[in-house]
Amino acid sequence: EVQLQASGGGLVQAGGSLRLSCAASGFTFDDYAIGWFRQAPGKEREGVASICNNNGRIHIEDSVKGRFTISSDKSKNTVYLQMDYVKPEDTAVYYCAADNRCHHMVHSVVVPTTPLNHWGRGTQVTVSS
Repeated sequence: EVQLQASGGGLVQAGGSLRLSCAASGFTFDDYAIGWFRQAPGKEREGVASICNNNGRIHIEDSVKGRFTISSDKSKNTVYLQMDYVKPEDTAVYYCAADNRCHHMVHSVVVPTTPLNHWGRGTQVTVSS
């Protein structure tokens, strides 16, 4: 059974940092791309970043570029989203998703309505001003 468990959310002050984790199981981690998405109340889902474990390709959306980084620890089957210099507008539920098609995952971060193979439950991030 495929499982994606996002964790690490919480309350942080603007300008602070937070690291989210996406622990994956039930599939061959090295063959998959993992993406981070977020959804704020009353807003559409938004793509944040993605990483392809098979070729190392990384994509980060302009809205978080320079502040957020994505990395993968294959020994732990975990992808991280390091969030630095957070802003109140980063407040949202953050989700991770997995797909075995790298290009498809990158596309889905840009066009978040694109269907993906697997989704995990989200973790709440709240940034106070």
